[in-house]
Amino acid sequence: MIFSRRIDSPSVPMNSLRFKQPSRLPSFGDSGIENEQVLTLVFESISWDIHTICAVASVSRRFCAIARRVLWRLLCVHRAPGMAAALSGSDPSGRIDGGWQALAKLMFFCGGGESTRSPGHFASESRFSKTSGRFFLPKNCRGDLLYMSDPCEHHAVGGGGDEHLGVFRGVFREFMRSKTRQCLVRRQAELEEKVRCPYCGGRVWSMKAARLVPKSAARRLGSRDGGMEFFVCVNGHLHGTCWLIPLSSDEEERGFDGEDDDSDDF
Repeated sequence: MIFSRRIDSPSVPMNSLRFKQPSRLPSFGDSGIENEQVLTLVFESISWDIHTICAVASVSRRFCAIARRVLWRLLCVHRAPGMAAALSGSDPSGRIDGGWQALAKLMFFCGGGESTRSPGHFASESRFSKTSGRFFLPKNCRGDLLYMSDPCEHHAVGGGGDEHLGVFRGVFREFMRSKTRQCLVRRQAELEEKVRCPYCGGRVWSMKAARLVPKSAARRLGSRDGGMEFFVCVNGHLHGTCWLIPLSSDEEERGFDGEDDDSDDF
């Protein structure tokens, strides 16, 4: 089964998900707006707008704590109930690797491509699929559960308009127990020194350096051979880039007809 979601959000600068240091405000107990149930009702009424959650979490340490404890989880459950349930088990209030705040950022935020000076931004549309995730798993790791986004196209700076960079992201379920992690450990793959996860800040492995990039991944994204690189962090967040092959008009019209019929738009 494939879970996908359209997430409409205006483009804003990359640092919009980096909170300002909350100030210390006097506590008024659990009454009024600081009550978690009240906040939940407020955000339900505005369809869990992520920009508003970011703003509220920056107001004070108490609001920041409430966002970490409650709001980010409920945002993910509201926007992607199937995906949230699959990643956290049968109880969506359970913990997930890297935390709910990192998952919320991964759902809404495209990290861009640093090597091509393509800036990160809020994604106007996002769709995550378990079917796509299987294309990124080596054959002996196909038992892992990986949700992958469709690539976000960026015009390469200085490319004369002919080069298109695809930026993609994904997330594993229970990465610490995954066969993918076992393969990385067994191959004694080293963690990268200069690259960090854009979603949780954790250290990452280069799947290209570990020789764990299956050819099916390039075919899935429509990327040329050798034009793909992606990383997986210690918490199971995946991010990467690829150079996209321009499609003919017939290919664009044909797309992926007959596939993903069980998609779940949210």
